[in-house]
Amino acid sequence: MRDPLSQTVKDIKPSGIRKFFDIVSEMKDAISLGVGEPDFDTPWHIREEGIYALEKGRTFYTSNSGLLELRKEICNYLKRKNDLEYDPREEVLITVGGSEAIDLAIRAMVDPGDEVLIPEPCYVSYVPCVELTHGVPVTIPLKEENQFRLTKEELLEKITDKTKILVLPFPNNPTGAIMERQDLEDIAKVCIENDIYVLSDEIYSELTYKGEHVSIAQIPGMRERTILINGFSKAFAMTGWRLGFAAGPRVIMEQMTKIHQFAIMCAPTTSQYAAVDALKNGDKDVARMRESYNQRRRYLIHEFREMGLECFEPYGAFYVFPSIKKFGLSSEEFASRLLLEEKVAVVPGTAFGDCGEGFLRISYAYSIENLKIALDRVRSFVERLEKENK
Repeated sequence: MRDPLSQTVKDIKPSGIRKFFDIVSEMKDAISLGVGEPDFDTPWHIREEGIYALEKGRTFYTSNSGLLELRKEICNYLKRKNDLEYDPREEVLITVGGSEAIDLAIRAMVDPGDEVLIPEPCYVSYVPCVELTHGVPVTIPLKEENQFRLTKEELLEKITDKTKILVLPFPNNPTGAIMERQDLEDIAKVCIENDIYVLSDEIYSELTYKGEHVSIAQIPGMRERTILINGFSKAFAMTGWRLGFAAGPRVIMEQMTKIHQFAIMCAPTTSQYAAVDALKNGDKDVARMRESYNQRRRYLIHEFREMGLECFEPYGAFYVFPSIKKFGLSSEEFASRLLLEEKVAVVPGTAFGDCGEGFLRISYAYSIENLKIALDRVRSFVERLEKENK
């Protein structure tokens, strides 16, 4: 029989995150600090709106683009938060999570051979999505000494005449790095001069702990060349509701909607009604959760520094990215031993790109109580490694 599988799909590596959590799921008393999922329940008033939608029988398809009411609320949200204006009828698409929006944008814009610049370390989906279009992912290794921000010099080094898109994943998963307005202005100038489009993944925009989040679409000349990706999973603790959105120029959104139409039809109707309430009434919930994350963030940074682990201060998302280079172990070895010896699961930095070697991604989307128990175990492991290295 002939091989039934696509060679392109076979060549794509599986996610480097899942390995450890398959083990954790079968390990008694293990603690996971690896999953990027809020530990908060979806706020009750949002859940209630979803329940109400079911009770009222609102269980039919919406339009392909999503409920117009929700698209209007998204436009109100983007105006309120970023002073950005979009047409809810032609420039906004509701998707099944932010991940679908990323996939749609890349499929709508990339032809075989087109190059897509991807700063790493980064979320695991960008490279595979580009590979599935037969585009060429070109990674840009980010540096700890730059606080894992993308610099214009790093960007310029990678641009060729085949460069079409820059993925801009900030606030960043896994590093927690952010880009401030001056950083974005520098990047925007390069993009405009080289006619590059930007896929700006802003799913963690509400989880910024230094100033206000700035979207590159706010920079003059960039709205018309930016696809802004966001969603409800992180800020509103709605991961299982599977709801995201994209906003951008009509000519691109039309093609994204066409793919979405054939592949998905529409995002879950109940989730869309719940999301309307989240945008209208959820600001206080977001602020409350952000403050809790910020307390945990400060606690983890303090504890890692106390135990001698170098850790730059992240100002976004809910991850820290400590360095374990001094122990002479690879990220994979460190994470494997920590799991087997102390029953704490973290993610090797290499799951997010080769330049993540020597680092770990640790999520603080967990209660302080669990974090304290986990860090006591990490401290014991670190002390044991230090004795081994003497």
